[in-house]
Amino acid sequence: MKKNILALSLLAAVAAGFTSCSEDDLSSESVIKRSTTEKTAFDKWLYKNFVSPYNIQVQWRYEDNESDMAYYDVPADSAQSVELAHIIKYTCVEAYTQAAGIDFTRRYFPKLFSFLGEFEYENNGNIKLGTAEGGKKIRLLGVNHLDKFKNNRAYLDEYYLKTIHHEFVHIVNQTKDYPREFGKVTPNGYVNDSWSSSKYGTGFEQRGFVTAYSQKEEREDIAEVVSTYIISTPAQWEAILAKAVIKDAKGNDAKEQPGVTAINKKLEICKRYYKESFGIDLDKVRDAVIERENDVVSGNYNLTNLN
Repeated sequence: MKKNILALSLLAAVAAGFTSCSEDDLSSESVIKRSTTEKTAFDKWLYKNFVSPYNIQVQWRYEDNESDMAYYDVPADSAQSVELAHIIKYTCVEAYTQAAGIDFTRRYFPKLFSFLGEFEYENNGNIKLGTAEGGKKIRLLGVNHLDKFKNNRAYLDEYYLKTIHHEFVHIVNQTKDYPREFGKVTPNGYVNDSWSSSKYGTGFEQRGFVTAYSQKEEREDIAEVVSTYIISTPAQWEAILAKAVIKDAKGNDAKEQPGVTAINKKLEICKRYYKESFGIDLDKVRDAVIERENDVVSGNYNLTNLN
């Protein structure tokens, strides 16, 4: 009898437990909440001017996965991000669209721009202005310095726009490789990281390079030739060629001008590569870029309009 009473008590307790549990209905709403950021006027402008026409995302808010933990990175200032986005749209994206057509821009232009506030400084004194990754995105650094440079075309090119054009060349090269003959023009002139040393910091034009950085390696050389050319007026490009001229003992132009010949040959290969591979006239790209940059530095293009 005692055993039966004990068994009945246990059953009653279990039943009571099931009854109490059934009274607590589970909610269909997840306890895990997604973090949402309210869309600003700038976000809406970016969607209208980058995402919708070109499927390009501009990531201006700070995100750890887009920063390099080896450097001191800070968020990009929102106001200067607005201005830089306008500059990229007008002088780069729309310049290529004007010269090459919207289909080219949609197909080849990087799909992500990531903004960071500070430049990345290396131990050897070099400053990293930007990077391209996987043919899909460009990281632009030093956004918080834009206000110091935006009214000077030389500075604007040096710190931002040339970086975009340079990195875009890498992306284009990853899509369709450039002619191997390019590297044969100055095959013994590449010096890897020694390009930044005093030995190679001057006289590089006479060795057939448009910038000191061009001497690093072949792939950087072609990116420097194209990006330097399309941000240079005819007079600026002629000034580069003038520095490549070698004088003889009497001060006259030497009979042989290897630097001038090499630079001209590299440019000819680049123009042919873009024309044959993509149907693009680099001279038309340059004309569009320079005209639009002049509009920016002269104040004829509004950098803050978010309508």
